[in-house]
Amino acid sequence: MDNIDARWEALEAKCRECNKCPLCETRTNCVFGVGNRNADLMFVGEAPGEQEDLSGTPFVGRAGQLLDRFLYAVDIKREDVYIANILKCRPPKNRDPLPAEEDACIDFLREQVRLVRPKVIVCLGRIAAMRLIKPDYKITQEHGTWVEKGDFAMTAVFHPAALLRDPRRKEDMLNDMKAIKARLDENK
Repeated sequence: MDNIDARWEALEAKCRECNKCPLCETRTNCVFGVGNRNADLMFVGEAPGEQEDLSGTPFVGRAGQLLDRFLYAVDIKREDVYIANILKCRPPKNRDPLPAEEDACIDFLREQVRLVRPKVIVCLGRIAAMRLIKPDYKITQEHGTWVEKGDFAMTAVFHPAALLRDPRRKEDMLNDMKAIKARLDENK
């Protein structure tokens, strides 16, 4: 096992043993992350939902299936991206993450980003964008806009779960995904 694999293994083990916040008491599984660990594109959501908590894999429920359809529509293979959440444990009843919970978990995500070294990071939804891009991020007005942060090009799109509740935003999401694909193709 090379050094990078050992770092991934150690990080995931540390995450599974984490008890920095009360969410560890109610989780079924730690939802660490999934995908290509050398991906140019990384998606970051806010927190696992019920299906993710049960499976231990991010974005496998209805919202994840919708995300898969958007990836397919713009010719991005799910196995070519890395997907994680800010929180690794499900908040009760899928409520929004509390700031203290985000603070307790954010170092796991930071280390995942350091290990993957993506060229593009896409925040899935307002909460991820507010944490990773800027605290007053307005998803309705700012989705699809690009910012440079360090070595990364970053943008935010509507969370797929929001699109399930408001399908009128699906065209916006498709246009944003096309722009993400174009940005990736520029970097090749």
